[in-house]
Amino acid sequence: MKSDLIPLLQWYHEMGVDVAVLDEPQNRFLAKQPSSPIIEKSMAAPVLSNHPASQCKTLEELRQAMASFTGCALKETAMNMVFADGNPKADVMLVGEAPGADEDRLGKPFVGQSGQLLDKALATVKLDRTRVYISNIIPWRPPGNRPPTTAEIAACQPFIEKHIELISPKVLILLGGVAAKTLLATTEGIVKLRGKWHSYRPTPTSSEIKTMATFHPAYLLRSPGQKAFVWRDLLAVERALN
Repeated sequence: MKSDLIPLLQWYHEMGVDVAVLDEPQNRFLAKQPSSPIIEKSMAAPVLSNHPASQCKTLEELRQAMASFTGCALKETAMNMVFADGNPKADVMLVGEAPGADEDRLGKPFVGQSGQLLDKALATVKLDRTRVYISNIIPWRPPGNRPPTTAEIAACQPFIEKHIELISPKVLILLGGVAAKTLLATTEGIVKLRGKWHSYRPTPTSSEIKTMATFHPAYLLRSPGQKAFVWRDLLAVERALN
């Protein structure tokens, strides 16, 4: 009966499920089918020479390559591609995880509550969006704001690597565990990674970029007691820039 579905729909809503990806339900208890071409392509994406990002020489070429990319299924459920915001000539580049609902709607990174908190944090060290450049590991919002999968990260990682190479910042700030573990190629958690300097190279021949990992603003909204640690990390960035 329809009345029996109401508690289930309420539970979906509480869990953050707000997008129906498929028109028909699937029985997940059946035997798994072979991977679709999209997933297989996603798993092969880390080979940069075979990825569309490898051919990009400018930010506009990178934007167009991402807009025409078919190797990540998140593109089919997102409203907008979230490319970047800020000053492409800035000395500081920040990389987050993936867009949320506000970012998906407006097509810009960090414009919701976490973005407002990020702006306030940057202001404490005299930085704003005219002096930083902001992007994400994933340019399309995962349905329900769920964490991106390993395959989705693999499909999009060459794009953010090329993005960093083209911006060539003096300092790179990685916001949250997904960004830090992806670009620093480590399994360590953000608690161990934050607060210390790391080195990142977009390509083997690139110069090293001083890299600081810190907590994601969305995490600070849930755990405001951790804000002091982010402030310390940003003070270290300020000292490095000076």
